[in-house]
Amino acid sequence: MVYKLASRKSVHFKLDKLKSKLAEIDGLEVSIGKLMGEEWKEPFGPTPCPSLTTLREWDLKLLKRYKPFYLPYCDVCCLCTMGKCDLTAGKRGACGLDICAQQSRIVLLASCIGAATHIGHARHLVEHLIEKYGRDSPIDIGKSVSVDIQAPVTRLVYGEKPETLGDLEEVLDYVEKQVTQLLASTATGQEGDKLDFESKVFHAGMIDQVGMEVADMAQISAYGFPKADPEAPLVEIGMGVIDTKKPVILVIGHNVPPSVEIIDYMDEAGHSDSVEVAGICCTSIDATRYNPRAKIVGPISWQLRFIRSGMADVIVVDEQCIRTDVLMEAKRTMTPVIATAEKNCLGLTNRTLDLADEIVADLVEGKASGALIFDPEKVGEVAVRTAMLLAPKRAKFKVIPETKDIIEGAGECAQCRFTPCMRACPNNLPIREAMELAAQGELEGLSNLYEACIGCGRCESACTNELPIHSYIIGASEKRIKEEKFKIRSGRGAIQDVEIRRVGGPIVLGEIPGVIALVGCANYPKGGNEVAEIAEEFAKRRFIVATSGCSAMSIGMYRDEDGRNLYEVYPGEFDAGGIVNVGSCVSNPHIAGAAIKIASIFAKRKLRGNYEEIADYTHNRVGAVGIAWGAITQKAASIASGFWRLGVPVIVGPHGSKYRRMLLGRKDHKEDWYVYDARTGDKVFVGPCPEHLFYAAETKEEAMVMAAKLCMRPNDTPKGRMIKLAHYIDLHKRFYKVMPDDLHLLVRTEADLPITMKDEVKKILAEKGWKENVIPDPTLLPRLIHVKEEKHDE
Repeated sequence: MVYKLASRKSVHFKLDKLKSKLAEIDGLEVSIGKLMGEEWKEPFGPTPCPSLTTLREWDLKLLKRYKPFYLPYCDVCCLCTMGKCDLTAGKRGACGLDICAQQSRIVLLASCIGAATHIGHARHLVEHLIEKYGRDSPIDIGKSVSVDIQAPVTRLVYGEKPETLGDLEEVLDYVEKQVTQLLASTATGQEGDKLDFESKVFHAGMIDQVGMEVADMAQISAYGFPKADPEAPLVEIGMGVIDTKKPVILVIGHNVPPSVEIIDYMDEAGHSDSVEVAGICCTSIDATRYNPRAKIVGPISWQLRFIRSGMADVIVVDEQCIRTDVLMEAKRTMTPVIATAEKNCLGLTNRTLDLADEIVADLVEGKASGALIFDPEKVGEVAVRTAMLLAPKRAKFKVIPETKDIIEGAGECAQCRFTPCMRACPNNLPIREAMELAAQGELEGLSNLYEACIGCGRCESACTNELPIHSYIIGASEKRIKEEKFKIRSGRGAIQDVEIRRVGGPIVLGEIPGVIALVGCANYPKGGNEVAEIAEEFAKRRFIVATSGCSAMSIGMYRDEDGRNLYEVYPGEFDAGGIVNVGSCVSNPHIAGAAIKIASIFAKRKLRGNYEEIADYTHNRVGAVGIAWGAITQKAASIASGFWRLGVPVIVGPHGSKYRRMLLGRKDHKEDWYVYDARTGDKVFVGPCPEHLFYAAETKEEAMVMAAKLCMRPNDTPKGRMIKLAHYIDLHKRFYKVMPDDLHLLVRTEADLPITMKDEVKKILAEKGWKENVIPDPTLLPRLIHVKEEKHDE
C-alpha cells in the first residue's frame, strides 16, 4: 500500500492490491476531500474568498472620498437592441441607466476583460505546467533567499497559501467564478448604481491581482526564473542588438511556453549559437528570465516596425497585445506565422497533429502562410527548423523603403488641408510638415517623429493616397534603429522578506519618501524616454522605483547624460534609490505584494483573508503610487483597479483619460479628510493624503509633481513628512515656478517643515491662517480603534 499527499488540500490513496470477501481489485486509487490550512497556524481572517459584495463597505469608504469624475468618451449606449440610446443632458437609456452609471459599467467591462485575460493566461499556463511537471511540483519563488511569505496577494484574498502547482488550480476556480459573476452584473437590466459598478471594478482588479500572481508563481517555480534576485542578469534590448546574419525567430505576446520550447529545442539540437530568438512585449521579458541569451526587441508598439523590417524569418505569437493584422503584415515580408493559443487562432489551419516535417515543408515552400500549433514542443521544433531553412531564401526581405523611395513617395503626399493623418495620430504628430520636407529630400522631419510614434499605423489608414507613412518614419530612422543597443535587468520576481524588513519602517514612517511603480503599456504621449526620465528623477531622490512590462523596457532603452543605462547605474534592490524590474505584466502583484508584506512583516498585521485591514494599512501608511504612463489595454485598467482597492493611487498619461473616469479627491472639502485615531477613537483631520486615487496627467512634469504629493500618508512622522514635502515643493517650484497652493493642508506641525524652506513656508502658512493638527494613528475602520500594533521588528 502506498500513501501519498498529492497536495495540501487533498489526500490521495493508491493501493496496489485490495482483496476482501467482496472483491479483489488491482491498482485502486482514492482521493478524499479537501484539507483546509492544516499546516498554516495563522487563523482565517474575516474575508477569505470574498464575493462581489464582501468588501463593498470598504469600497464605498474610498468612493466617498474619491468620487468618480466622468469623462465620457462616448455619450450613447448600443449594448442592447433597444439602443442606441442618447445619454446626454440628463437623459436615461431605455433600460434606465444614466450616463454616469453607463461610464462605470464600461469601466467594469474593461476591467473584467483585463482580469479574464490574465486569469485565462494563468489557467492555460498552470495546466500546461502541471502536464509537464506534475501537480506536486512545488511552488518556490525564493524560499532560499528569504521569501517566506510567498503568494501574499493570494493569501490575503483567497485565504490559503499554495504549496504546489496543483494548489493553484483551486485558486483559479475561485477567481474564474468571480469574473463570471462580475460580467453578469454588466448585463442589461442588472446593476444600476454607479458606485456599485465602481465597487465591482475594484473587485475585478483585486481578483486580477490574484490571477497574475498565480501565473508568475507558476512560471518562476517551474521554469527556474530568477527568484527574488536583485542581481538578475542584464540582457540585451533594442532592434540594433539583433544579429541579422542569423535566422531570427520573433516571439510576440505574453504566455511564455512556446518561447521556452523554442529555446530548449535550440539547445537540444545544438543551434543555440546559430539562431536568434527575439521578442516583443512581455513574452520577451519572460524568455530572458528563462535564458538570458534571448533578446528583447522592444515594447508593444515596436511590432509594425520590426515585422516590416524583414528581420524576422519566423513569427510565433501566443496571446495578448498582438496586432490582429500580424498575419497580413507578415505575408508582405514572406514571413510565416505560427499561432499557438486558442484565444488567437488568426484563421490558420490547425496543424497540431501533423508531422513536424510536413509543417516545416509547407512553410518553407510557401504552401502555407502560417500554422496553428497548440503543442509547445512541436512549436519549438517547427519554428527553429523553418527559420533555418527559410532564412537563406528570404534574405531578410523587407518592406521598409529606401531613402529614394521615401522621397519619391513623400512627393505623392496631397498635403491635405484637414490633415487626416495628423487627426488620426493619437499624438497629433506633425506628419504633413514632415512629409513636405521629405519630398524636398530632407528626412530629418520624419526621423524626428520616431521617438513619439506609437506604431499604431492609423496615419496610413487615414491617408487619402494610401501612403505607408509609418514605414517612411522607420526608413528615415534607419541609422537610429541600428544604434538601438541597450541593456535591461531581467525580471527578478518577488521582493525578499529581508528587503521588506529593511525598508518597512522607513517607508511607513516616511523616511523613504515613497515607492513609485512604473507599469503598463507604451501609448506614451511623447515617447518612452519620458518613463525613463521619471524613473531617473525619483531614483536620484532616493525613492524606490519598481517597474514591469513595457515600462521596464522603456527605462532600459534610455541613457543618462553620461551615456549610462539606468539599470547599470541604479541597483536592483528594493531599497531607496533602486530601480527594480519585477518582470512581465503578470509580475505586477510582486509590487502590490511588497506593500502587503510591509503590513504583515513590519506591522505584524494578520494577512490571511484579512483584506480590509491590510488595505486600510497600505492606504494610510504605505507611500506608494502607480504610474501607467502609456496605458493602452483593458489589462492596464484591471491592474490599476487592483491597486485602487488597496488604497494605492494611480496616475496615467493623457491617453488614460479615455478610460472614461477618474477617481478624484476634493482638497477643498475638508469633511472628506478625517480619519479615526486608533489610539483615542477621535476623528482627526489629516488633509488630502493621498489627494486622488486615479488621476490623468497631461505632462510628465505634472505626473512627477503629483506622484511626489500622492506619496504622503496620514501616518508620516514629522521627519518623514518633512522629507516628502521637500520633494513636493522642489518639484513644484522647478516645473511650475511657484510654491504649491495647498501646503497649509499638508503641514500638520511645525516639525513637518523642510529646514531649508522653513521661513518661506511659514510665511505662506500664516497667510492661510494655518493651525497645528494632531498626528494620529490613522484608520478608516472603526473596528480597529484601540487595537494596538505589536512591537515592530527591529
